[in-house]
Amino acid sequence: MADVVVVGSGPNGLAAAVTMAAAGLEVEVYEAADTLGGGCRTAETTLPGFRHDECAGAHPMALASPFFQAFDLAAHGVELLTPEASYAHPLDGGLAGIAWRDLERTADELGPDGKAWRSLFAPLVRDWQHVVRTAMSDMRRIPFSPATVRFGLRMLEQGSSLWNTRFRDGVAPALFTGVAEHVIVPPRQLPAVGAGLLLATLAHAVGWPVPRGGSQAIMDALAADLRRRGGRLHTGHRVDSLAEFPAARAVLCDIAPAELTRIAGDRLPAGYRRRLDHYRYGGGSCKVDFALSGPVPWQAPGCAEAGTLHLVGSRAEAMAAEHAVAAGIHTNRPFTLVIQPGVVDPTRAPAGRHTLYAYAHVPHGSDRDVSELVADQIERFAPGFRDLVLAKHVRTAAEMPAYNANYVGGDINAGAMTLAQTVFRPVPRWNPYSTGIPGVYLCSSATPPGGGVHGMSGVHAARHALRTVFGNRADPYRLLTADTAPNPASQEPRPRPRSRDTGPAPDR
Repeated sequence: MADVVVVGSGPNGLAAAVTMAAAGLEVEVYEAADTLGGGCRTAETTLPGFRHDECAGAHPMALASPFFQAFDLAAHGVELLTPEASYAHPLDGGLAGIAWRDLERTADELGPDGKAWRSLFAPLVRDWQHVVRTAMSDMRRIPFSPATVRFGLRMLEQGSSLWNTRFRDGVAPALFTGVAEHVIVPPRQLPAVGAGLLLATLAHAVGWPVPRGGSQAIMDALAADLRRRGGRLHTGHRVDSLAEFPAARAVLCDIAPAELTRIAGDRLPAGYRRRLDHYRYGGGSCKVDFALSGPVPWQAPGCAEAGTLHLVGSRAEAMAAEHAVAAGIHTNRPFTLVIQPGVVDPTRAPAGRHTLYAYAHVPHGSDRDVSELVADQIERFAPGFRDLVLAKHVRTAAEMPAYNANYVGGDINAGAMTLAQTVFRPVPRWNPYSTGIPGVYLCSSATPPGGGVHGMSGVHAARHALRTVFGNRADPYRLLTADTAPNPASQEPRPRPRSRDTGPAPDR
């Protein structure tokens, strides 16, 4: 049995596995599905030759996350293609706000609100790496810098009654509200504001790229590096009990709290398990993939150049749509996120054809197929869209857990992003990754910093496991950048790290 077992092969699970393998440990990964990747997989879900991202589609964190910066996806053969327009927010009447990579161009096109947009984001864009380190921290040891203060003040502004004082026109408020809706909570809540500020900052600082060939390329690169370091991966293996791994010194679980209680059972301390049972899951998503005969005929200028679009209309409509989801109500005009990878990646579909990625926010656990409402929202801003549809594939919120057990009720963030549950994920305690079982850690998006393809929950958990179980206090990023992997051509056994510990120590 390996030194370390990782349950789940999503971005956090593989980040944890690669980090532990970089420390010289023997690592094995177990994945319930037949394909690695968790929420970052690509498949031909509609027609042959049309490659669709099944969950995550656009990846600013692939460029910005401290883990991925250390890992260096480009050096591992992943080509990230960045649209000139990171995201767009069309409005009725042929108008749209466009978040260009170029902040100045964005501000210039926002007319009377251009100066306000520039003053909101210019300081954050200038210090974007500090902003990312703050947002991607474990929420316990937040790195202090002037950028942290600026980010916090802007969160308070946009999450308070000052929300309506910065902008005067209708386009800029909608442009910001749309990006704040990624976390599926009403956009004025602080977690939504924080996510919106971070994502919009990255839109101007690094862009929102898509990987050539699909998001699976990111996971394949991580898996290849893990194998190169001697790690082993097992697909089609659903873990039913931690008792399957009696000899592993550390087990890191890239799974939802509900799955942790299923496989850990009575081994969890009673108080911790009781709190996990009260963990809240958030609104759901209905995912729709379209195979198209041509590009989407967007009405507003600039939308055809955007990799991602937020379709919901005005700020007021966006607010109403998210409040409906929070109340468990379906709306006829749901918030719909669309990604058109063909803007920069012609490999996703046969020549002249396109794929279109879409999901709509729906109430938790919804079994309703809202693909027609999604098509209505696209047609609203791109008349003639329906004429291009060759095929579609739908996965309702209720069907999401069959694809990925972490998506309880269709919650792709693995837990409601309330303020308390963003800071104290999954339960209030100093070490959010420890489970109370010596050597067993939670490393999914149910731990800080939360959802997204960034790998940071895995890295934070791996750091705790390395220190507590193996007595290794090395910086994980230095481990990743030091090429200590074995030579594949060599048959010599890899030296095992020595530790004074004889077994896992209890966590605080």
